[in-house]
Amino acid sequence: MSGETLQVYFLGTAGALPTPYRNPSCIMVRRGSETLLFDCGEGAQQQMMRAKTGFTVDAVFISHWHADHYLGLLGLVQTMSFMGRKDPLMIYGPKWIFEFVEHVENISKTKLGYRIIPSELKHGSVVPFNGYTIRAFSSKHGMPGLGYILFEDERPGRFDREHAISLGIKPGPLFGRLQRGQTITIERDGEEVLIKPSDVMGESRPGRKLIYTGDTRPDCNKWREWGEEADILIHDATYDDAESVRAKEVFHSTAGEAGSIATRINAQRLALVHISSRYTNMTSHIQDAEKQFKGDIIVPEDLDMIEIPYRS
Repeated sequence: MSGETLQVYFLGTAGALPTPYRNPSCIMVRRGSETLLFDCGEGAQQQMMRAKTGFTVDAVFISHWHADHYLGLLGLVQTMSFMGRKDPLMIYGPKWIFEFVEHVENISKTKLGYRIIPSELKHGSVVPFNGYTIRAFSSKHGMPGLGYILFEDERPGRFDREHAISLGIKPGPLFGRLQRGQTITIERDGEEVLIKPSDVMGESRPGRKLIYTGDTRPDCNKWREWGEEADILIHDATYDDAESVRAKEVFHSTAGEAGSIATRINAQRLALVHISSRYTNMTSHIQDAEKQFKGDIIVPEDLDMIEIPYRS
């Protein structure tokens, strides 16, 4: 699993009000063959069609219960049923997730062809997947809310082929067994010798890390340690710094504040999202973020897709 692709589709990057060019919040993350949605604002299905991602979703993570972050789920669960889905759909979220799923099921007058399974998460909750985990952290948005961190498992160290040969291991299947973490036995000078993976593998390497804050004020005190060295921080940047007073009043962040969080956790890249409908030009957002953060800064357009590479 150490070589899986990790792609981010920005299906919705608008603030509370959509615009002709930006849909409400919806971030799709694809890791290998698995697809996760982080929030699902209205119009998410059309964005999936435009991005040609299909409707296969393995799990949904809702950040909070403002309508621009969940209304798209009502249609999406119906579409997946129409298309013959049988596998249960896990929907994770903060307090009130059970009530939300109950309302979704009650609104429909036809029975879905699969189960929706709600799961309430709190600060520090961990959801395991194959090769990675999702950890929830509390956000500051004036109501129960969560952000999410995707942690990949550590990758094996690099295989030292020349050293393996010097130990008497013949190139072939034994190389693969060692790289998969298995101890092998070879014959050397008439004696059986055990070769452990640590004899021929370098130190393990970190996996990739992705953070999605949802709507929030800039505060990483409770999750900074978890977020250190993130490959990408997708942060609320509803306003530019000129609207800092307004941002505080409505529990959002400015672009400069998002940049300060990216600096504090030493992120590699910062993506500014949840852009207020008052802005048609992102120049001020980028300039404000650049004052606080010297890494790569993007303000993705809807339907943009980026691939997160390994650092080494």
